[in-house]
Amino acid sequence: MTTPQLFTVTLIVTYLILAMVIWSLAVPRHRIWPPPRRKSWQYHLYWWFFYIDTALSLWLLARDWNTWCLPDPLRFFVGVPLLLLGAAFSLWAIIALGWGNTYGRAQGFTDRGPYQFTRNPQYVGDMVMLAGLMLWANSVDAGVILLLIILTFALMPLPEEQWLPGHYGDTYQAYKASTPRFL
Repeated sequence: MTTPQLFTVTLIVTYLILAMVIWSLAVPRHRIWPPPRRKSWQYHLYWWFFYIDTALSLWLLARDWNTWCLPDPLRFFVGVPLLLLGAAFSLWAIIALGWGNTYGRAQGFTDRGPYQFTRNPQYVGDMVMLAGLMLWANSVDAGVILLLIILTFALMPLPEEQWLPGHYGDTYQAYKASTPRFL
């Protein structure tokens, strides 16, 4: 597959994930994200597309690495620290929340760790990490894909905020009122 073909396929898959999130926001009764239960078609559909998009994006990064015009100091002294900081913040959030909740299952409410500062630390960490990766990779094609993924992560909390009160009630409402969506 040529790099332009790889970019096109990755772009389509990324747009489909973005469409799932927008659909979930617009039609909450028939949402795909967050999935209604672990063994549902929505769960499998979202996560399969997510894994495929991740693999394609990494392949595109490798194929189109350092083909743009960013200077190396910016790439390395800004991009790499952002990548590492975002990855560490995301990992801290995953550990605080637990794997089950991370994968969209309601397995207990948490407001500890990074959840004290933001309702969505995994998304914040992922967005910072992807911005760092975008700078470090220095690729227009990968940059377009990563920007779309960042947009998707910025929108994902919106359908979750429709879903969470049904699982955590007043506890979540009080948390939502006192903790910002991002930072």
